[in-house]
Amino acid sequence: MMKPFLKSNAILNDAAKLRRRAERDGHLFFRGLLSEKAVLRVRRDFARILQRHGWLDDGTPAVDVVSSSEGFIEGSKESLPVFCEFQRLESFHSLAHSAAIIGVLDKLFGEQTFVHPQKIGRISFPAKSNFTTPPHQDFVHIQGTKDCWTAWIPLGDCPRKLGGLAVFPGSQELGLLNLRRALGPGSSGVDVSNLDGEWRSSNFRAGDVLFFNSLTIHKALPNTTKNRVRLSVDYRYQGVSQPLTKIQLSPHFDRFPWSVVYEGWKSRKYQYYWKNLPLTIAPFNLSLYRFDDGIAEKGKKVERSFHLPADLSKKLTRHCKERNQLPSRLVRDLLSDYLEKNKG
Repeated sequence: MMKPFLKSNAILNDAAKLRRRAERDGHLFFRGLLSEKAVLRVRRDFARILQRHGWLDDGTPAVDVVSSSEGFIEGSKESLPVFCEFQRLESFHSLAHSAAIIGVLDKLFGEQTFVHPQKIGRISFPAKSNFTTPPHQDFVHIQGTKDCWTAWIPLGDCPRKLGGLAVFPGSQELGLLNLRRALGPGSSGVDVSNLDGEWRSSNFRAGDVLFFNSLTIHKALPNTTKNRVRLSVDYRYQGVSQPLTKIQLSPHFDRFPWSVVYEGWKSRKYQYYWKNLPLTIAPFNLSLYRFDDGIAEKGKKVERSFHLPADLSKKLTRHCKERNQLPSRLVRDLLSDYLEKNKG
C-alpha cells in the first residue's frame, strides 16, 4: 500500500518552507486548495462533451461519467473530436488561473508565475490498464526550463481505484533519465525498477491539487472501477523570466488556432494573455527523445546511450509538421523502426 502524500496546507503561506519541501520532494500536495464548485463546473462541461459524442452510457447523468464502452486512447483518431472540443471550454482554461494556484507558485518561483497557454484534459476509462500512463518525466515533452511545474487536478473525487496519480518523491534529483518505449499518453516512460524509494499517492477529493516538477517521476494508477471514468486536467507553470518552448504557446494537439478556441467565450481576460509578456523562447530539442532499453543502475543518474541520428531527427520533424502533431505522438514508432533496422 502506497503511503499518502504529505499535505502542505500548513506551510501554504511560508515561501521558504514551500521551497525547501519542493526542492526535497519534487512535489507539493494541497487539500481543498480550489473551490469545489469551480472544479465541478469544469467536470460538468467536460462530461457533457463526452455525452454528446456517445461516450457515456445512455440513461445515466452526464456528471456521473459512467461508461461501459471500451473507450479510446488519448491522441487516437477517434478521441480527437472530444479532446479538441474540450480545448475550447472557457471554464477549463479559466481554472488554470485560479488565485489559489498562482498564490502558491508565486511563492515557489519567487517571481510572477507564467501560466502555460497549452493546457491538457485527461480521460481514464475503466479496464484500460494496458494504456495507463507509465512512470515518466514531463521535461522531455515540455523542455524550456527545468523549473517548470505541473498542477494535476482531478475533476471530482478520485479514490485510488478510479486511477489517481502517484509520484516518486525526490526523483527530480536523478536528472533527465533515458526514455523507454511504452503504451499510454506520450508513448514513452522511464525505468524505475532499481531505484530506491517508494511511490506516494492519496485518495483525492474535488478541490485537491498536486504540484510536481517537470523532472519528478510520476505515473497514473489504473482505473479498476467497473464503469466510472476519471477526468482530470494538467496545467503547467513557471517563472515568467524562465525560458520556454514555442510549442507551449499552442493549444494541445495544435489542431486549430486560438481564435477558434476563443469563439463563444464570455470574457477576454484569459485570451492571448501572454502576448505582451517579455518571454524567452527556447528551441525544442528533438534529440532529447533518446531511448535506452537497459536497466538503470540503482540510485544513479542514467547516462544516455542512444543518440537520435540527424537523418531521423529531420524525418521526425517533417512527419510532425505534415500531421500537425507533437513529436511524442510519433517518436515511438519511428525509433522502433530505426532500432529494428540497426540491430547490432
